[in-house]
Amino acid sequence: MRFLIIFFLLFNSSLANSFEINGEIIQGALIIGKEHPDKTIYINKQQIKLSKNGIFVFGINYNQTGDIVIESVDKNNQKISKTYKIKKRQYKIQKIDGLNEKMVTPDQDSLEIIKKENDLIKNAQSINSDFEFFFSGFNKPVDGVISGIYGSQRILNGKPRSPHLGIDYAVPKGTEVKSPADGYVSLAERGFYFTGDSIILDHGHGVSTIYAHLDEILVKKGDFIKKGK
Repeated sequence: MRFLIIFFLLFNSSLANSFEINGEIIQGALIIGKEHPDKTIYINKQQIKLSKNGIFVFGINYNQTGDIVIESVDKNNQKISKTYKIKKRQYKIQKIDGLNEKMVTPDQDSLEIIKKENDLIKNAQSINSDFEFFFSGFNKPVDGVISGIYGSQRILNGKPRSPHLGIDYAVPKGTEVKSPADGYVSLAERGFYFTGDSIILDHGHGVSTIYAHLDEILVKKGDFIKKGK
């Protein structure tokens, strides 16, 4: 599941004696909630992790539609549920011309390489650790001009391609990239076909951030990185 990180400091409770959530229920959002740790939380009938501190988190896909149903169940099987309508996000179209054609339409050999790299990325992003680093919020990894917007439809050399599920910052070569939140390095690989030198940080409960097109990698898998470092 891929989503844009959106964080608010205050919780809003719409049900008395029930769970609390923060964040707008909109395509691409990250929603953080709080409930008594003895409860069980379901999102659209799928159980999700609830920490010992009663924290839970889930993402909304960039193109997800319909409703989000959050259900809290206690030890006596008493249930409280709330249904939220997913708001539609307006995405832009980004046209990029003059690219090397192999980056737009890879050949079969390149597709095999891409599949292996995607498997490594998926494995790193599927980690569902108990950390709650995401709860402190996220800073920008760099200060720079935003050159690529989350969710934008990419038209590459005149050909429609997958939406851009990240945010691009244009900065000078050698600019230091900082961790937006505490996290453990779950992937550190050089020379990926599409993303070049890439790092993934695990912030807990399936929340991760990925850094691509890096000039240099100074960490290794398993390293703990403090927020702002």
